[in-house]
Amino acid sequence: MTTATAERAHDAIASPPSPPPTWHPLTRLAFRFSVAYLGLFCLWMAQITFVFLGVLALRLPEEAMLWQMIALEPVSEWVGEHVFGVDARLAMNGSGDQAAIWIQCGLVLVAAVLITVVWSVLDRRRRAYPRLLSWFLTALRLFAGGQMLFYGFAKLIPTQMPEPALIALLTRVGDLTPMAMLWTQVGSSPAYEIALGAAEVVAGLLLFWPRTATLGAMLSVVSMAQVFLLNLTFDVPVKMLAGHLLLMGLVLLAPQARRLANILVLERDSGPAVQPPLFASPRANRWATVAQVAVGLWITVGMVYAGMESWREYGGGAPKPELYGIWEVGEFTVDGTPIPPLTTDPTRWQRLVIDVESAGYQRMDDTIVPVLATTDPAANTMTLSAAPTGPAESPKPYATFTIDKTSADTLTLRGELDGRPATITVERADLDSFPLRSTDFRWVQNQPHFS
Repeated sequence: MTTATAERAHDAIASPPSPPPTWHPLTRLAFRFSVAYLGLFCLWMAQITFVFLGVLALRLPEEAMLWQMIALEPVSEWVGEHVFGVDARLAMNGSGDQAAIWIQCGLVLVAAVLITVVWSVLDRRRRAYPRLLSWFLTALRLFAGGQMLFYGFAKLIPTQMPEPALIALLTRVGDLTPMAMLWTQVGSSPAYEIALGAAEVVAGLLLFWPRTATLGAMLSVVSMAQVFLLNLTFDVPVKMLAGHLLLMGLVLLAPQARRLANILVLERDSGPAVQPPLFASPRANRWATVAQVAVGLWITVGMVYAGMESWREYGGGAPKPELYGIWEVGEFTVDGTPIPPLTTDPTRWQRLVIDVESAGYQRMDDTIVPVLATTDPAANTMTLSAAPTGPAESPKPYATFTIDKTSADTLTLRGELDGRPATITVERADLDSFPLRSTDFRWVQNQPHFS
């Protein structure tokens, strides 16, 4: 027997193996529920899972990405009608706080409670779950990290809150909804939006590397606490998902709670914040780390690609139409009769707005009517159609004009307005006349610029 072998044998005799860990009964119960509830939630919430498809997600229709919710729709619709007395049909309108989604989340909660009860009865002799904890925290990190990258790149490449549309420049502040006010406020400062996105992207990237996961979870909690508060106070319909992302960050930090308290509050020494290993072999753990980082890079590439596609489609990089701008109405003639600019007139226009993805006209009483604008540069024609009120309704033509360009900034529109012959002259307004667009950054301000 060699000396080294003898020393290892002596150490094994002198140092018996440590007893298996024992968790408090409430800790075991909370862990079982967390695994059941957050595991089911992440698998059910379509937005959490589809980001792992990366660039492949861009090729899928919305129905394919929401298959989990669509599959549960008959159940949630029945529960909504017979239990809560509400219409719980699932609508593809971007709202994450629909009655159908809340009911489905409630079903996930009920299922998690049942799983926790059965698990606790069948596995009541187990005193701890160290290896399952490792896998649970790793999966939760990847799910949370994917969402931080999803939302972060939507702000880092500022498309989630684009610069205020031209119609927003003409809308009275009092007519804005709280959500529209928030979108206008953030979108009017791209640098601020980019900073918000950078914080979320950094948090997401840190979550994919075990060594920086605790720091990523801390930054995620701070970022999502702000997002959740904004969603609550500005009536943004993403409250459920934002609240769960905040909860996921707190769960990720829970095993480090005592260590963080020692460092941040109690001023005591603390050991390193080490993520529990997935495997007993160091080599296998190294490969697991490589796999996690690779997943993070795959999602990052997908989100950057999607962000640039959105930027070119409807963001700041989208091509502007030839008639882009706010056009002040001068002459307004219908049936050969000039209509004076009276605020009581329901027919006369005050302004015409042509934007990248929207259009509208402003009446004399300042109300704005959204329309769909279709132009044919070759024929010099423009058609305005009433915006459809439902997905099955087709646009109804409201006005058709031939465009006579007096100059680059002056047009004469001749044609029919609501079936009546009309002639309208318009002049392009200077967009820099709006302080929201023209006010630059200043280090020195002798007085606040409120108006």
